[in-house]
Amino acid sequence: MQTRTLGAMSAPAIGLGAGGLVDGPDAVATVQAAIDAGMTFLDTADFYDAGANEDLIRRALRPGDRGRVQLSVKFGGLRDPAGRFVGVEGRPAHVRNFLAYSLQRLGTDHVDVYRPARLDPTVPIEDTVGTIAELVEAGYVRHVGLSEVGAETIRRAHAVHPIADVQIEYSLLNRGPERAILDTCRELGIGVSAYGVLAHGLLTGSYRPDAVGPGHLPQLATENLPSNLALVERLRPIADARGATVAQLAVAWVLAREPHLVALVGASRPSRVPDAVAAADLALSDADMTAIEEAVPPGAAAGERYAAPLMAMLDSER
Repeated sequence: MQTRTLGAMSAPAIGLGAGGLVDGPDAVATVQAAIDAGMTFLDTADFYDAGANEDLIRRALRPGDRGRVQLSVKFGGLRDPAGRFVGVEGRPAHVRNFLAYSLQRLGTDHVDVYRPARLDPTVPIEDTVGTIAELVEAGYVRHVGLSEVGAETIRRAHAVHPIADVQIEYSLLNRGPERAILDTCRELGIGVSAYGVLAHGLLTGSYRPDAVGPGHLPQLATENLPSNLALVERLRPIADARGATVAQLAVAWVLAREPHLVALVGASRPSRVPDAVAAADLALSDADMTAIEEAVPPGAAAGERYAAPLMAMLDSER
């Protein structure tokens, strides 16, 4: 697996986005297959499955694995008993509390990257990042990260403590980071960990045409799905010509757009891991990149990334 530079650390070009991995018969084996294939950057959050996702990763780590994996953990996402995302929490005492529980669930004495899942609009980012910096000094955290924040917030945070990477949704169908976030990260020497590179399944090339997406994902809604799937079909001949799948083409495109970027890819079972890893070796020419971007130009996707209430929580969209 080729590596990328994220701030002061090195990470594999493709990491495992563990958020969609549901605990079950194949879950532990899937994480282990990803690690063995070189997907050693494992991204989770304390609110994924109410902490069960962190526990899953702990159970998946075999003797010797902890030294070769990087644990990227998001915190601060607040949910109600029905599982709905209702806000964020970034106050210093809560940051320390969140980490204490994450360390216990993960079975480790430190995490490699610790980041607020979203910007808490009631707490200065300097206070949140300053607290993580104290945890770095104490040895509980190795690097500070951010997630879904805009250029101004990135600058303010980086002035407090060097930021390793900004986690952001980035794909052929969602190119918002190109407005300012990617440029800001390049300028400051900050890496990017991109999630949603397959646009919640749309860019796999195998999304069912009759599927009805969740209400919080407008691009999967009935009224938008046909036109978005039509865009995806325009990628198929390009992928076929390279002997790749549409999903591999979409991941390779993201990697080619930014050299200091790790693509976070999910896997539901061990057999899916090799296909994901193969995307790192798919080198795209300038002609390939032009053809891909002509097939799916910026702004072509129908529907926003999320429903309006969730969009309003994104500092990255302001």
